[in-house]
Amino acid sequence: MADKPRRVLILVENLPSPFDRRVWQEATTLRSNGYAVSIICPTGKGCEAHYEVIDDIHIYRYDLPTEAAGAKSYFVEYSSALWHTFRLAWKVRRRHGFDVVHACNPPDLLFLIGGFFKLLFGTKFLFDHHDINPELYEAKFGRRDFWWKVMVWLERMTFRTADISIATNESYRRIAIERGRMPPERVFLVRSGPKLDRLRILPPVPELKQGREFLVGYVGVMGKQEGIDYLIKAVRHIVYGMGRTDIHFMLGGSGTSLDEMKQMAVDLGVADYVTFTGRVPDQEILEILNTADVCVNPDVANEMNDKSTMNKIMEYMALGKPIVQFDLTEGRFSAQEASLYARKNDEVDFAEKILELLADPDARARMGRYGRKRVEKELAWEYEAPKLLAAYEAVFDQSPGSRLQQKLSVGHHKDLD
Repeated sequence: MADKPRRVLILVENLPSPFDRRVWQEATTLRSNGYAVSIICPTGKGCEAHYEVIDDIHIYRYDLPTEAAGAKSYFVEYSSALWHTFRLAWKVRRRHGFDVVHACNPPDLLFLIGGFFKLLFGTKFLFDHHDINPELYEAKFGRRDFWWKVMVWLERMTFRTADISIATNESYRRIAIERGRMPPERVFLVRSGPKLDRLRILPPVPELKQGREFLVGYVGVMGKQEGIDYLIKAVRHIVYGMGRTDIHFMLGGSGTSLDEMKQMAVDLGVADYVTFTGRVPDQEILEILNTADVCVNPDVANEMNDKSTMNKIMEYMALGKPIVQFDLTEGRFSAQEASLYARKNDEVDFAEKILELLADPDARARMGRYGRKRVEKELAWEYEAPKLLAAYEAVFDQSPGSRLQQKLSVGHHKDLD
């Protein structure tokens, strides 16, 4: 290994690269430290090419048939993604080779590919734990049924296959150790810290306020668990309950609930106060956030969101913006004094917290300074990159052999009990 670069294949299904910021930061960090990196991911807006090289990173993309919203479409999406990822992995192996498969969930099916190459060729497998899928399933469908148990089983199989796993926060690390049964020394904490050279503080763009005095900004996914419905109900309370017509809301991002949320804004009579941008380039995102007086995170208070670290929170902080969000464990850990915390799933309290901040420019400035300083001193990617590199040193220290076969053959029949 001393005579050639270590070779890494990163697998990601839910977002294209380089649009997926965590994945791209990991990939460029590895590349800057002498690793040869390839990525397999889906296509997406602005990432349509099936193959391209960016910053010496080889990116192979495939088309997905649909963006899943129901059980049938999830099956179609994940089956297609698994097939294309497996097909392209062979192409990457022939062209570039790889010593490590670095799989980012969701879904928790990529262990099948990592395990295949591990069994046949002794390739290492690193699991990058982005989402807790059993909790995600429960958040989407509101039940713990047979399929929830399947989610737990797939998660356990992923951890069992992994030589090393990396967690985005302490909650995820506990899940890896307790539910995933991984030895603590093989679970590395690598937070999704923002890169300050990308999140630049720029002059505001007054036109984005649509002639109103204030702008409230949101950037993220438009999905069921993101709580955009709570935000739109909060807008209704602000406009009709509090008589405020001087505030505009700009929501950047795409997802399975985008059309539904647009219609909801129409139905509640607030469409004139809310702009949905869809997925837009980074420059437009920066303009929205730099112009916003307050940024919001309306993630639904549920078990999944309580344990998850949201990238948008730290991006808001990096740009010096005060935040309003529901009171969730990891959200509070990230933002601390940079945020006000509304009662869980209470859109009226959420609305009133927004108005409280808009009425107090000194508090907004103080909270913005606190958030920016916290990112600069503690949460930026520069503090996380060495932890990623340490995880890779550990994965290369894992001795090959029959450990995977032992894990797959011992006790797996108990996992659905």
